[in-house]
Amino acid sequence: MCGICCMVSLTADTVKPYIQEYINLCRRGPNSSHQLSATDNLYSCFFSGHVLHLRGQLTPQPLQDPNGNIFLWNGEIFGGVDVPDIDNDTKVMFQYMASCDNDCDIFSLLSKVQGPWAFIYYQKKTHDLWFGRDFFGRRSLLWRFGETLEEAMCLTSVAELHCEADDTQWQEVPASGIFKCNLSLCAELKLIKLTLYPWMYIVQEEHTDKGQKFVIDDFERYASKITLADCRIIAPVTPMNRKIPESLPVSNCRAHSNRVGVDDLKMLITEVHKKNAESFIRVLSEAVRRRVFCLPREHGVLTSDKENMANVAILFSGGIDSMVLAALADRHIPSKEPIDLLNVAFMMKGKNARVQKCNKYPLPSHQYDAEAAKYCNPFDVPDRITGRLGLEELKTLNPNRIWNFVEINVTSEELEQMRQQRISQLIQPLDTVLDDSIGCAVWFAARGTGMLKCSGETKPYTSTSKVVLTGIGADEQLAGYSRHRIKFNRESYKGLLEELSMELGRISSRNLGRDDRVIGDHGKEARFPFLDENVVSFLNSLQVWEKADLTLARGLGEKFILRVAAVLLGLNNSSVLPKRAMQFGSRIAKMENRNEKASDKCSRLQPDVAQ
Repeated sequence: MCGICCMVSLTADTVKPYIQEYINLCRRGPNSSHQLSATDNLYSCFFSGHVLHLRGQLTPQPLQDPNGNIFLWNGEIFGGVDVPDIDNDTKVMFQYMASCDNDCDIFSLLSKVQGPWAFIYYQKKTHDLWFGRDFFGRRSLLWRFGETLEEAMCLTSVAELHCEADDTQWQEVPASGIFKCNLSLCAELKLIKLTLYPWMYIVQEEHTDKGQKFVIDDFERYASKITLADCRIIAPVTPMNRKIPESLPVSNCRAHSNRVGVDDLKMLITEVHKKNAESFIRVLSEAVRRRVFCLPREHGVLTSDKENMANVAILFSGGIDSMVLAALADRHIPSKEPIDLLNVAFMMKGKNARVQKCNKYPLPSHQYDAEAAKYCNPFDVPDRITGRLGLEELKTLNPNRIWNFVEINVTSEELEQMRQQRISQLIQPLDTVLDDSIGCAVWFAARGTGMLKCSGETKPYTSTSKVVLTGIGADEQLAGYSRHRIKFNRESYKGLLEELSMELGRISSRNLGRDDRVIGDHGKEARFPFLDENVVSFLNSLQVWEKADLTLARGLGEKFILRVAAVLLGLNNSSVLPKRAMQFGSRIAKMENRNEKASDKCSRLQPDVAQ
């Protein structure tokens, strides 16, 4: 992972960086920082690269070849393009890009790459500046258009927001395709003009929605700057199966039951369900393997210290998403290497800090209720309780593994302090109450500083893992949110399909750029196994009722295929935990005690608050 930046001036003078400091970029890439300029008679560019070293030999960025081409790459290649294990993917990708003879070669190359990426590529011969984000927008890239020729455009992974006006000018580069800017033409016109080459699905003839394109973001704000090209880039995933059943299946389970158990789930599993779940496990397991394999190990033995340290951490609530990722990571991480389970909790106050009634915790069994009653401190939020119970399940699954359950406790004072000092800058340009809640929770969790119980003793602990696995993408594809059930109840499968399609179309702007900026601030890389291209293509190939059966009760029907997979992996109580949003499970939503809606603009993220 890297922090990348490019500043464009439509004058021949060398660009004077108007991002005065590079603190945020440097924090993303603590292992190497370099700058490079490129000038022409009509324009000039300034490039800055900050590298987090994870793969192959340390390769400083920006890269420049003898022909004057310059490359910045913030990504990981997990498939589609051959990268030997011992090589650095930035160097390999630059070689591929430089060998492209025309635009179509560039499109063909980028459509093959599997994995998260954002890039900036300057072609000296043609005066073209290429940039963009992957199909899902898993890596952050922001842009800002200046009002002067000297500060015409800036691209950066994360901005340095020191001016009050900054927050209104920076926006996320839409993950709708690849952008090209001919700098020579722009200099003659004295303004920035961009061409967008959008993603497009390859649609088989038997599909009725032939020619369906990936959702294009609203470009009204940039209508004078962006031209939509006729040429398209092939999307790296297959389109969603939109077949709708003629009639609804009849459920054998109480649709509105408040309590379900693993036995209820096991009774529902047919051979077809089992077959689909086994296929799902195979493709998801391979996605996890790719994301935990290429790390600095030698013959499966850690090289960092005599005392084995964790290389991989998981954002861990004990819910089904994080439990399945942990179970699959256990298959592929060397047996002597610990796995960090990062569990964040925000201090409850007043009546929220008292021991709550068991029915306040949406847990699946009386065993969980009895366990919940044991805990009575202000950090025993719902995610802490399910996290501890999930830890016990993982210990049963593999008692020989060292599972580091890191209890990350956040007080209101520390939340306010770190929001002002760091987090508000990273969340921008997003600015809602929901962005504040999730952004802060993810930042503290990814920092990995908390308490760890070891040999009966509780001691301070900070995770050393550079890779952080997160379960984002599971709810969006498998109908995990309450709004999916509402849509299904109103409009049946047609409405559910529309909602799921919209979820993937907007996941870059709602979640992924923000989470990448927040996690990357700790010099760590977010990895998203549920958004692996092969995983998404597999789930898209299934009929919607094979993935989620919302005629079933909460805790069963949503993410049904994942719940079946969890049972096959040997997980039990966690397989029927209902969805609980991070902001509620960690209790950060209770910290402010304000009458706010998730979609409201958050005053705590505004510049006058963050100064």
